[in-house]
Amino acid sequence: MSAHTRVFVRGALPVGSMLSLDEEAVRHVQVLRLQPGMWLELFNGEGGAYQAQVLQMGRQSVDVQIASFAPDSTEANRHTHLVMGMPANERMDWLVEKATELGVSRITPLMTQRTVLKLAGDRALKRQQHWQGIAQSACAQSGRNRVPFIDAPMAWAAWWSQRQPDTAVQPLVLSLQSVARPWQEVARTGDLCILSGPEGGLTDEEEAMAVAQGFMRVSLGPHTLRAETAPLVVLSQLLCFAA
Repeated sequence: MSAHTRVFVRGALPVGSMLSLDEEAVRHVQVLRLQPGMWLELFNGEGGAYQAQVLQMGRQSVDVQIASFAPDSTEANRHTHLVMGMPANERMDWLVEKATELGVSRITPLMTQRTVLKLAGDRALKRQQHWQGIAQSACAQSGRNRVPFIDAPMAWAAWWSQRQPDTAVQPLVLSLQSVARPWQEVARTGDLCILSGPEGGLTDEEEAMAVAQGFMRVSLGPHTLRAETAPLVVLSQLLCFAA
């Protein structure tokens, strides 16, 4: 028994049960032209994966039998929360996709002084749903079984007002200032909250506020990286630390 097709499904997946896939999963399975008797892998984003066999393929429905469950074996054992000054348009889409592939646990998009795109209300919720879908697809492609949570975009001041510091989480702010320490020296173990700026970076005032709230300035080296590149450097190196 083998399953090479991975499909995200919302909700509980009891082993031994028959399940009618939801509309989005049905479209995915039909595009792949699976047939009754074929196997696929289901995951619900909460950890682990399920082997399932296709029982029936209809025009608008797919029924499967859930045969077995396998717990996570590749998920990172540390929680990484990326708090991101939101880059514009497709750059944020790209960041969500790649950060998911690299193991991020949560992404909080912030609207800072230099953020170009401003979102609120229904527009912010729709963009959140769009990014959550990108994260689900990235998990399906990469083999991750835990889908990171993507927050709705929020204002800089709003995030700080609701933030609850956790002594078990090390807060770091990516900085270009000369006093910043090489980030690898301070972040080899433990959970992390990584604050990174948008195009143009955080303002001096914003960075100073983060430091006053307990964030440590850390550097990625002498080069100035794009807003969507910098946090991915950290995540990719965290994978190396975990290897």
